[in-house]
Amino acid sequence: MRILYGVQGTGNGHIARARIMAAAFAQRDDFTVDFVFSGRDEDKYFDMEVFGPYRTFRGLTFITSHGQVDRIATLKANRPGQFWQDVRNFDVTGYDLLINDFEPVTAWAAKRAGLPSISISHQACFTYTVPKAGDGIINKLILKYFAPTQVQLGVHWFHFNQPIVPPFVADERLASPSKSHVLVYLPFEHVDDIRLMLEPLTDQQFVCYHPSIKGHYESGHISWNPPSKAGFQHHLQHCNGVIANGGFELSSEALHLGKKLLIKPLHGQFEQLSNVLTLDKMGLCHSLFQLDTDIVEEWLDAPENEAIQFPQDPSLLINWLKQGDLNDTRTLCDALWEQVEYGDKTKERLLTLAI
Repeated sequence: MRILYGVQGTGNGHIARARIMAAAFAQRDDFTVDFVFSGRDEDKYFDMEVFGPYRTFRGLTFITSHGQVDRIATLKANRPGQFWQDVRNFDVTGYDLLINDFEPVTAWAAKRAGLPSISISHQACFTYTVPKAGDGIINKLILKYFAPTQVQLGVHWFHFNQPIVPPFVADERLASPSKSHVLVYLPFEHVDDIRLMLEPLTDQQFVCYHPSIKGHYESGHISWNPPSKAGFQHHLQHCNGVIANGGFELSSEALHLGKKLLIKPLHGQFEQLSNVLTLDKMGLCHSLFQLDTDIVEEWLDAPENEAIQFPQDPSLLINWLKQGDLNDTRTLCDALWEQVEYGDKTKERLLTLAI
């Protein structure tokens, strides 16, 4: 079975999810998978070896400034003419299926050619009845037309009785993590703004990763680091909490490892606002709507989260894809949610919310 796999490249979460799928596909001899990424400059991708000879396109993206979407800069940055040329020139001949994680070039190319397609993404869950914040007509249009596919299979922290599967998380929990620091990943904030927030908290060690940092350096109780998959995963395992924007994949990894969360959603980004709403309903995060030292200081004394056991092996999903009945999502969803284990407090919260 030959699969075209399109991945949105603006955030590392989409790529992290695709890495787990790529590693699983690599163990099979009954699949050939070609990966396509769009949404960031080609030289800004890192640790991509698992994908083999992947392709990149400019695609469509958004620009941020100081923790919010800059709509004017976003309009200037996107080139719809080049986008449609890439779609028209993309040859999907020979593929049996498109798997799409909110990537528009492959989605529209498959739509034009009539190639069977399925979204397996966090964005797909927002086409169903799930908690949403800031949901307006523009967001509805984006969800419908940005990366259209024939079938939408959402990925979320709870199924909400919809065609939604849990996230796959590759890391095992360590028996004795050092818990020596707080991990900070706020890629949409300016480094100087993060520094001003953290500098007064001299009794706490912070390890910060940011795409604008070019080389590791120490500044008192703050360690600054450039993007690195291996380094980031190490510090995630050994931290006692995570301060992050409202992306889905990092929150999923933190929940799986039992790390407490302080989340600052990207203003103007519907998905991140909705993620914070869901985590808050489940009692699994504290929120930060502006960079505030006092809120961080208060959160540092908060208790740890109960860990959530999410599936690690996507073989069930891959076998389901090969069977070919993409509309039979119930069988797949039931089997995967049986593998999820919530803590007692989270179970009580879900029952209280009647979801």
